[in-house]
Amino acid sequence: MAASALVRTALNATSRVATAPPGRVAFELFRHPIRRSRVRPAERELHDRAVTEELSVNGKRVRVYRWGDGRRPVLLVHGWRSRASRFTPYVQGLLDLGMSPFAFDAPGHGDSGGRTVTILEYHELIVRLAERYGPFEAAVAHSFGACCTFLAMAEGVPVGRFASIAGLAEFGYLVEAFSAVTGLNERLERDLVRRIEQVLLPGAGDVWRRFDATRRPELVTAPILAVHDEEDDVVPYRQSQLLRAAYGEGQVRLVTTRGLGHRRVLTEPTVVDNVLAFLAEPLPVGPEASAPVGPAVPAA
Repeated sequence: MAASALVRTALNATSRVATAPPGRVAFELFRHPIRRSRVRPAERELHDRAVTEELSVNGKRVRVYRWGDGRRPVLLVHGWRSRASRFTPYVQGLLDLGMSPFAFDAPGHGDSGGRTVTILEYHELIVRLAERYGPFEAAVAHSFGACCTFLAMAEGVPVGRFASIAGLAEFGYLVEAFSAVTGLNERLERDLVRRIEQVLLPGAGDVWRRFDATRRPELVTAPILAVHDEEDDVVPYRQSQLLRAAYGEGQVRLVTTRGLGHRRVLTEPTVVDNVLAFLAEPLPVGPEASAPVGPAVPAA
C-alpha cells in the first residue's frame, strides 16, 4: 500500500507541472513486469525434465518448453509476472493422459530475454508454436494469458478446447485496474491510453475491441471451462461472468471457487483435477470439433 501511495502522489503531483514526464513514468510502469518470478522448489524436477528451445520475437529471446512425444499437444500460457513453471501441477497429469504439454516464458518473464511484452508478442508466439507443433488439442491459460489465447483463437489458431483460469476478458480492464492501483488522475489515464494505442501497439487497429475476448464470440467455437475465484482481487470474478454471458452457458462452463484468490487458484489440486477432467472429455461430434493430434517430436 505504501508503494502504491508513493507512486500515486508522485504521478499526480508531477502532472500539475508537465504532462509528459509523469505520463511516461505511468506508461513504463504499465508495460514492465518489474520483477521476474523464479522456479519454485516444487516445480524444479518437472521443469528440468522439459526439452527446451529458443525462439525470437521482436529481437527478444524466448524460452520454449515441451514435454512428451508431441502427440495430442496442449498449450500452457502463463500470465503477467509469472512463468511457464507455474503449470507444473498440470504437466504430469497431461502426460498421464497421453498429452504433450508445450509452454513458454514470455519476453520479460522467466528465463526469456527482454524487459517488456505485449499481447501481440504473446499472439505471435502462440501462432508460431501452433504452426510448428499444433494444432493444439487444448490450451490452458491463466490471467492475462487467457486474454492472449482468446485473441489467438479468434484470429485463426485452432484449439480443441480451452480452460481459462482467473482469465482476463476485457482488454480495457488493464487500464482501469492500473489506474485504480496507482491512483492516476483523468489526465494521466487519458495519456496512458494514448501511449498504449500509439506507442505500445501502433497499427494494431482498435485495440480495445480487437483484444476484448467478449467482442467476437462467434470466432471461437471451442468448449470453454472458466475457473475463477469470487475473491480474486487482481482479475475480478466478473471477468469470467462476462465470458459466460458472451459465449453462452452451452459453450462456457463456469466453475466458481472461494478463498483461493488470483494465484493460488491456478495450482489448487481440486482445480487442477477439474481442468484435467475437462481436457480429457471427448470433443463434441462434428467436422468443426475434431482437432488433429499433431506431429510427433523427440520425447522429453
